[in-house]
Amino acid sequence: MVNLQCFSQCSEADMSKLLRSEEMTLVQIFLSQEASYNCIRELGELGAVQFADLNEGVNAFSRNYVSEIRRSEEMERRLRFFAGEIEREKLPVPADYNVPSAPNPKDLIDLEATLEQLEGETRQINANQEALLRNFYELKELKHVLNPASTFFKRE
Repeated sequence: MVNLQCFSQCSEADMSKLLRSEEMTLVQIFLSQEASYNCIRELGELGAVQFADLNEGVNAFSRNYVSEIRRSEEMERRLRFFAGEIEREKLPVPADYNVPSAPNPKDLIDLEATLEQLEGETRQINANQEALLRNFYELKELKHVLNPASTFFKRE
């Protein structure tokens, strides 16, 4: 069983915000292990839930789901990396972009592998781009040094 404690909004007028001044209800939910992911996914997509840590005194390494949390954090780090690359390159993001729903646990494995592969490729492309720019500037410098030298030796 999974034991969750969460705060939910009482009014459904604006489900996109959680403000301290809004009226909330504290609830505690007991879920079976099998249903926990789907229930948490649905609650998370509502955007009107804030979870409380019931294991504050427990060491981080002895908690349940530590490996899944680390994998999720690593995927989040990779997504932040891609967002930074998109921003750095000033790539356009479509205005009608809809945030997809949370993937199924089976799809997370494929997503994790894809993100890892794309991150490696992007880092390699960045390294190659830096090397090419460095070579370009070195060759340009040599050109600017050799052109006046060639005119000097032609006169002699």
